[in-house]
Amino acid sequence: MLRIFPSRGAPQAARPWILNVRTPNHSFSPEMKMPKIEPTSVEIKWLDEPEEHDYPAAESYLQLLFNDPQLPEIIKGLRSAAIRQFKAKDIFRASQLSLLGVSNSHVEKDRKKIKKGVPMSPLLLVRDTQNKKLIIADGYHRLCAIYGFNEDILIPCKII
Repeated sequence: MLRIFPSRGAPQAARPWILNVRTPNHSFSPEMKMPKIEPTSVEIKWLDEPEEHDYPAAESYLQLLFNDPQLPEIIKGLRSAAIRQFKAKDIFRASQLSLLGVSNSHVEKDRKKIKKGVPMSPLLLVRDTQNKKLIIADGYHRLCAIYGFNEDILIPCKII
């Protein structure tokens, strides 16, 4: 619900209008802080190809979304796909997923790797044309960690 209220305590003529937004079961506090993107000079390094263990991880996740007969073809397609690059913010928009914060242990672990200069594995992505969205088959936590450094960075991906 959106309401506009005059500020209290000032004479009627001197009341500047303030915007008061109230949502059910939520309150705003000036102490609440939005997650910040760290301006950084950290160079994010990449492996040339996804690591071998990324494919079984992707398959495990995709088993929840696709029928078993489809999976071998999807994984085969990911293995043979060429590496392409997309901006982190565009991958998030297409996936319709929310950004995990640094309080997530997997994201924090990947952020530490990035700061140490450990090369990151490219993401494995699957287009869900029926629902018009992108599935991050493997690399969601890496994507969240990278986004915290630079939302415009080009991320290497295999996409089918």
